[in-house]
Amino acid sequence: MRRVLAAALALLLAGPAVAQERVAISGGRVVTNAGAPLDGGTVLLSGGRVEAVLPAGAAVPAGYRALDARGKWVTPGIIAGMSQLGAAEVHAVDETNETVARSAPASAALALEVGLDPDETAIAITRIEGVTAAITAPFPGRTIFAGQGAIISLGDGVRQPIRARAFQHVAYGEMGSRIAGGTRPAAWAEIVNALDEAQRLRNGLVSPMRDQHRDLRVTRDDAEALVPVLAGAQPLLVRVNKAADIRQVLRLRTLYPGIRLVLVEAAEGWMVADEIARARVPVITLGMDNLPGRFETVGATMSNVGRMVAAGVTVALGTPDLDVSFQPRLLPQYAGNMVAQARLPGGVGLSWDQAFAAISRAPAEIFGLVDMGRLAPGARADLVIWSGDPLELSSAPEAVFIGGISQPMESRQTKLARRYLPGQPETGLPKAWTR
Repeated sequence: MRRVLAAALALLLAGPAVAQERVAISGGRVVTNAGAPLDGGTVLLSGGRVEAVLPAGAAVPAGYRALDARGKWVTPGIIAGMSQLGAAEVHAVDETNETVARSAPASAALALEVGLDPDETAIAITRIEGVTAAITAPFPGRTIFAGQGAIISLGDGVRQPIRARAFQHVAYGEMGSRIAGGTRPAAWAEIVNALDEAQRLRNGLVSPMRDQHRDLRVTRDDAEALVPVLAGAQPLLVRVNKAADIRQVLRLRTLYPGIRLVLVEAAEGWMVADEIARARVPVITLGMDNLPGRFETVGATMSNVGRMVAAGVTVALGTPDLDVSFQPRLLPQYAGNMVAQARLPGGVGLSWDQAFAAISRAPAEIFGLVDMGRLAPGARADLVIWSGDPLELSSAPEAVFIGGISQPMESRQTKLARRYLPGQPETGLPKAWTR
């Protein structure tokens, strides 16, 4: 009986049921991320999955709604490698920002999915730009441990995350030093102390009575939350920039062999790219930053991502900062800039395939989303039809499918544009702006 009730509740929380069509998208340039692009190929969608990818000229089975994609590009949906989507309606207004807990007694134990809002304005705005899923991260507040982030679908009406408690986020470098007491040794001591306590708890060396844990710097709840990190069940995302700090963070792989480490930002990653690659640690970064705004980013360069990828590092693009100008909807533009960087004298950038993978396949691989970021039989049917090359500013999504369901190409902005469009008949709504 409990299982039946739980299943019914899950259906209610998932939002309104929408039919998953059988769709055949034919004639476009199909980017699969699982092989060479297919010019004139056909993608079959059924049951929320990619059923098949057919070469040009292949017959389309009966029973599919046909979509003509001739002259267009068909790609996997964009995955924002890091964002605040669904967790911050207005970044500067604390009451609408669930990413930062500035005075909470817990830190690592905080689970961001509790505060996610699937109706947040930015989700629809981002979805119609081709982003179908996002890594949503908390931000460090009272302690260097920000808490557990989630992986969310941007599908209309989707109420539950793809994966709750998907990773743990912690700050090192200048940010971690400032929060921990003013120095890097202080921040390092906090990280190691917390992981050691989780290790003791995992090994049964800590009393199960919670009141026996009050004298420790990390709470019992936080130590319990870090146990999956030690087991490799949750990646540990560490925000770090300076080359020396990156080397220090990589030591965590030696101290705690089970950890799945991921570097965030890594502005000076190119300086230690070979070491990052040898450690098999991926990186999530915005990518194009050559302004040394802080001492830890003095070595920032526009060729950072290109050099890391050339060294064998898996790099995904995201928007790690809380700065609202870093919008996930612009990720195709950032990826396109990487392609342009490769064409500049002395620049090191990415090929087109590498750049597109950085905003689709790479984030899926980093977080173990084996059925996302590619168009192949059995993959999740998150797909975008573009008017042209998705990494060109002149192109735009014309249709978006998430979980095999065609998404509304509408947002708050498009509704406002219609409402205030000059020349509309009087309907009792406020008059349109005249200039």
